[in-house]
Amino acid sequence: MRFYTKQHRYYCGIDLHARRMYICILDADGQIRVHRNGPATPEHLLATIAPYREDLAVAVECIFTWYWVADLCAREGLAFVLGHALYMKAIHGGKAKNDKIDAHKIAVLLRGGMLPVAYVYPRAMRATRDLLRRRCHFMRKRAELLTHIQNTATQYLLPPFGKKIAHKSNRTDVAEQFTAPEVRKSIETNVALLDHYDRLLTDLELYLARTAKVHDVHTFARLRSVPGIGQILALVLLYEIHDIRRFPSVQDFVSYCRLVKCGKESDGKHYGYSGAKIGNAHLKWAFSEAAVLCLRQNPPAQRFVAHLTQQHGKAKALTIFAHKLARAVYYMRRREQVFDATRFFAGTAATPDPPGRATLTPGAPRGQATTTTGAPRGSRIPRSTRRRHCPGVVPMTTTAE
Repeated sequence: MRFYTKQHRYYCGIDLHARRMYICILDADGQIRVHRNGPATPEHLLATIAPYREDLAVAVECIFTWYWVADLCAREGLAFVLGHALYMKAIHGGKAKNDKIDAHKIAVLLRGGMLPVAYVYPRAMRATRDLLRRRCHFMRKRAELLTHIQNTATQYLLPPFGKKIAHKSNRTDVAEQFTAPEVRKSIETNVALLDHYDRLLTDLELYLARTAKVHDVHTFARLRSVPGIGQILALVLLYEIHDIRRFPSVQDFVSYCRLVKCGKESDGKHYGYSGAKIGNAHLKWAFSEAAVLCLRQNPPAQRFVAHLTQQHGKAKALTIFAHKLARAVYYMRRREQVFDATRFFAGTAATPDPPGRATLTPGAPRGQATTTTGAPRGSRIPRSTRRRHCPGVVPMTTTAE
């Protein structure tokens, strides 16, 4: 977790709501200069901070109303800090809680260098990212309608439809299979909504595809080179990640994607896991979908996941595969390279072991291993046969149209 540690002359903490906001301004000594409630408008904010604008930092908790404050500070040349809501335990864990107390705590955390920082997404791409998230919401609603039709058919002991009703051409006579008029009317309503969602999503996806190429066509093309990542998933990854350099390491990136478990330990004792909801849910969904789609007509990926399934089970195997894809995407973005399946599956169960790789010898005592060349484990392997840990990426040699 990163904290804002820069020093300023004044620190402004705002407890922001849709129509009201409480403003607290502290000086460098921690003395309260302003503690005032007022309307959530740019005019009121600028008038309140006017005497203290020289070397002022403004902090707001990361809720749905922070957009206009960030844009206002950028336009006025003020330092803006977005606080990570889930990490601000000083606010949520207090004995008493109200807008006045919350604004003061935000200002105190900002002054003390203990305000956890969230990423301020740039204004130019923010609207497209939100539109992609809205598209995902519509897809979930569409899936709920399909599930309701299937569950209703099971409830009334109807035979399987035989065709995938996700396709419009296979839904023409679905409602007629229900005998009860009330149930038939419910299914007809679902089918009508499905037809509407299909038209809406088709138009929305076409608009998103045209907009994405305006922002970063080369990154979009590189993401499309990964098996399982199509047009929509590439758009989601492009806009949810934005600047890959904001992640110092690949571990930070996969943690942000919710693809790792964060253990709780103290004094050598393990107390389980936590932080499952901290991170980007949209990236978690995107890489999980990519892992499933990558298995289609991809024998190396199928062999790799089958090997993982024998060890960990199907659900965990897919999560491990999604984690591997996320690491590959991270290095692709950092190095501006395209996907290479040969390097991606090198050293896994999908490909034969290279010379010099340590493997267990059948019938050997447990704890002893030999290499494929017969040398005992721990013996020196020539540098030419060593392989650094690196996902499947190769230099970009083609230019996207």
